[in-house]
This record gives sequence, C-alpha cells and structure tokens, in this order.
Amino acid sequence: MSERSTSTRPKAVAVMRRHFFDEHFDTSRLARLNDLVELVGPVLEDVDSPEAREQLADVEVIISGWGMPALTTERLAAMPKLRGVFHCAGSVRGHVTDEVWDRDITITSAASANAVPVVEYTVAMIVLALKKALFVPMDRIEHGGWGDLSGYERTVGLVGLSMIGRGVAAALQKLLPTTTILAYDPFATPENTAGLGVELVSLDELCRRSDVLSIHAPNLPSTRHMIAAEQLALMPDHATLLNTARGALLDHDALAAECATGRIDAILDVTDPEPLPADHPLQSLPNVLLTPHIAGSRGTELHRMTDLALRDLTAWLDGRTQDMVGRIDRDTFERSA
Repeated sequence: MSERSTSTRPKAVAVMRRHFFDEHFDTSRLARLNDLVELVGPVLEDVDSPEAREQLADVEVIISGWGMPALTTERLAAMPKLRGVFHCAGSVRGHVTDEVWDRDITITSAASANAVPVVEYTVAMIVLALKKALFVPMDRIEHGGWGDLSGYERTVGLVGLSMIGRGVAAALQKLLPTTTILAYDPFATPENTAGLGVELVSLDELCRRSDVLSIHAPNLPSTRHMIAAEQLALMPDHATLLNTARGALLDHDALAAECATGRIDAILDVTDPEPLPADHPLQSLPNVLLTPHIAGSRGTELHRMTDLALRDLTAWLDGRTQDMVGRIDRDTFERSA
C-alpha cells in the first residue's frame, strides 16, 4: 500500500530520455517514486507535442534528467500547475530560465551526488599523472627526461573550488598528505575555505607552480577559454593539465600547440566540441589522453543521483525544505556549472 493517499500525491511526469529513466529507476526506486507522486502518462522526451501538452497541463512535479528541455515562457504556459522540478542529474543550466524563478518554481539538482565519481576519477588521474603512468613508455623509463615520477611532495592546482574541487582537495589530503594543494577561485576567501587545506593564489601563480592543474570551474561566458595559451605557457615542464569540467573552459588549439612540443601532457574527459573532430591534433598526440566524458555518473552510479532527488522530493512534500540537499535558488544558479 502506498505511504501517501492518492489525494495527497501530486501529479508528476518524468521528462528525460527514456533509457536514462530506466537506468535511474530500478524496481525499488520506481516504487519509492510512486509512493511520493502520481505518475501520469509515459516518460516524455518531447514536451511540445499536443499529447505531451495535454499530459503536462495538470502536472505539479517534473522528475527531470538528461534530455530535459529549456523551460521557456511558452512551455511553462502549458504547465500552469508546475511547482517543482527535481533533477536526477547535475547541471540545471540547460532547462532553468528567468521565468522559472519568476514563478517561484522549486528547482533541485543532484550535482553533489554526481560529484562523487568525478572526484574519484580526478584523484585517480592525478595519481597516475604524477607518476606519468599513462605516458612513459616502459622500455624508455631508464633514459629519463620525464620529470619527477613521484606522488610525494608534489603540487596540485585546482581551478575552481566547486563541490568537486573541494572534494578533490579533501581526498588528496587523505591519499597524498604531502601534496601542496593550490586553488584559484574568485569566490573563495580564507574564511570560506578554512580547514580545506588549500593555498589560495592567483590563476597565473597556480599555473606556474602546479605539477598537475585540474579544472573545476563553472561554464559561464566569463570563464570561456580561461585556460588559454598564456596560462598554458606558464605551466612547468612535465606538468599535466586535467579537465573534467567543461570543454569550453579550455582553448583546445592552444593546448594542442603546447602539447605538440612535448613540454606538458593533458588528460581530457571533456572537450569543445564534444567529441573532437577525428582530425583534431589532440586526437593523435601521444601525450594526450582523451576519455569520452565518463568521469560523471554512469551505470549504477546513476542511482546515487536518483536517491538524492527522491530524498529532496520527500523533504519538499513534507514541508521540510530546509532539509533539501540539492535545492538551487537564483543566486546559487548564477554561480553553478
């Protein structure tokens, strides 16, 4: 029997790619969702068809995920009862508009849950990068010229102290306690980074001192190509650049030119465009590793995001908005990835 009567459960619909819904909601999680809301109709991949508009007319809650379209004024007009969008993924920048805030619609994100595997991937790659495990040919190791192949007493620079950047800093302190952790973030202060174990520096100093430079900044107009030729030229010989944030933060042509000299290495889980054209120089450089945007949640890792969205939905329905972990307001949205 449902924990909530039909009369108290708001009408809801899932808006995301169908295969993602199936991955997010296994039998037990789908049962939990049905306890909380009354799902109406099938999963929507298209919200603009007449059938979808009819379905959305009475909906109060959207369970969203990858594939969620922008909530434009026209689309919101077709959803007059919408009160909350609970996102089973990370960034909400693709679907939140000013009209959403004007209508006081509750928005949540599972970004903190999605941050967990990104932190794991990032720390793993930092360890491998410091040891040059991905780029040094085993039959040539004795010839040297690869720089310091050690994870001891090295320096890691974090571009951005997002929840992922903070998670990386915390993990590095445990795994590599002799590491010096530098950070650049225009919103960071000694007060809001106290206890994090990072040294706040300028972007230029961060680039100049880091053995591994890891990007964790949001994708905003002001951050486009924030790592370009000037910053790359400052990086020390044998350093590694790691990007798990957004491809647009990095000037890929400048990176290709710098990596082509063999002076620095790069590990890119995100690119701009994504994927890179097959003939892009970064595709063939031996000191560049490209992974297909896998740092974030995949497979059963998706369930971690689903669980967070369900917890926030439960808190919202119970009137415990102060307990919602992933709630986003207009101010936090402006600084979010």
